[in-house]
Amino acid sequence: MNKDTELDMKEVELNELDPEKQPMTGDGQAPGGEKNGSVKLKVPDDEVTFTGLSKEELMKVAGTPGWVRTRWVLLVLFWLGWIGMLAGAIVIIVQAPRCKAIPEMNWWNEGPVYQITDLEAFSRGLKGVEEKLDDINQLKVKSLVIGPLHTVQANQMTGLNLQEISAELGKAEDLDSLLKAAHKKGISVVLDLTPNYKGNPVWFDKTDLTEIMEKVKTAAEFWLSKGVDGIKISDLGIASISPEWAKLRMAVQGNGTDDTKKRALMGVVNNISANEVSQLVNVSGVDLILSDLLSRNTEGKERIEVLKTLHSEQRKIGWGLGAAQKDHLSKRATTWGLIRLYQLLLFTLPGTPVFTYGDEIGLQANQMSNKANQTREAPKMVWNVEKEETDGAKSNHTEYAEIRKWFRSLSDLRGKERSLLHGDYYGLYSSAKSLSFLRVWDQSERYITAVNWGDGLEELKLNLEPTEGVELPETAKVKLSTDKDFEVDSTVNLKDLKLNAGQALLLQFPYTG
Repeated sequence: MNKDTELDMKEVELNELDPEKQPMTGDGQAPGGEKNGSVKLKVPDDEVTFTGLSKEELMKVAGTPGWVRTRWVLLVLFWLGWIGMLAGAIVIIVQAPRCKAIPEMNWWNEGPVYQITDLEAFSRGLKGVEEKLDDINQLKVKSLVIGPLHTVQANQMTGLNLQEISAELGKAEDLDSLLKAAHKKGISVVLDLTPNYKGNPVWFDKTDLTEIMEKVKTAAEFWLSKGVDGIKISDLGIASISPEWAKLRMAVQGNGTDDTKKRALMGVVNNISANEVSQLVNVSGVDLILSDLLSRNTEGKERIEVLKTLHSEQRKIGWGLGAAQKDHLSKRATTWGLIRLYQLLLFTLPGTPVFTYGDEIGLQANQMSNKANQTREAPKMVWNVEKEETDGAKSNHTEYAEIRKWFRSLSDLRGKERSLLHGDYYGLYSSAKSLSFLRVWDQSERYITAVNWGDGLEELKLNLEPTEGVELPETAKVKLSTDKDFEVDSTVNLKDLKLNAGQALLLQFPYTG
């Protein structure tokens, strides 16, 4: 093949290449005169453009029988669909179960009542209490009871001054600062005005009752004007029979028509029956009454009867184990396990739990530490329990820290769960050293408390049977347990529930309609 033929064939191959792949000429154009990269489109000369129907044409079509029928059909279908959805919504609303009205709850019902009976032992008087408000707030405390603070000599009415703070506890400015700081944290402060708190009887001589009640009323008005949220007195049974009692009530509670924050009148009673407590609640008109019923009635059957009598008054009943006598929980709950058990019991009873300072850690009470005059010295509060002591001595700090954590979990749960906060109460089972009960509110989660405070070695079977028309499921979930025998979130058979001595459970099951 000669050179001319080869050149002709290469020229043919180049002509067959795509324009973009062809080599450019010196003037930047591809062969044929087109610039490299340019695209030529051929547009038909007679392109059709859509302009739609004119108004006149649309009006002609809209009036035809076919379109008229179509519009009517669509309109009827729309309204039928709308009416059907409305009817369905009404049926759902009518058939849905009614939500139970929430009962009136006051600030003294919303969290545990925490009483500081000895401000020096707690933390250096009024200033120390203010410094520890963050620690108190972590416990979900809503009501703080302090004092008594006033000056008085034991059994000497002449030295009584209910409007003066004892110098060793602080000044009026310290109380004012404490009130402001507590209110910022949502904590209400109640002042104990028990007159003869250093002696006995607490109201001095009954012949002077009217005069003393007048002083208490005047002092209540004074301290309430300073920002105190409530007044607490001891031996309510004596105070409430005074002719001046109604005046004290009016001074504290007002006429009930004011829109401002409610103020509380709290009373303490000892050595009376559950029926007498119930009667006193209604006759005296107090907002919260604290009794020693749990401390005196140690049998399970006795305690279940007490609960049966008072559960309907739960928003006016405070429960404590030693709190009515200003004792610590550890005086009656003598082991760490029993302290956890009674904390669980108090937080789940139908009413308001009341604790003395230190109960949140199981503070060990001193027993007759001053033998010379046979008086019991108030135990010093222990702080920073999360920190271990470094002196090598055996310490209770680890147990204190664990019990405080347990206390916080119980307080937090009670504040969140309506069944525990204000739910109905149903007794389930009781024996000499055990009891169990059910707390229910509307469609909320249900809770069963089961405790065995016995000291034997044999396990106890609790026969949990439906009561008063309330059905129980076959199983329930463990919400809280005092020991590791029952794991949290595990399932237990309610027909075969067995507890060892010192064990306590909080069980949970859902509302099923």
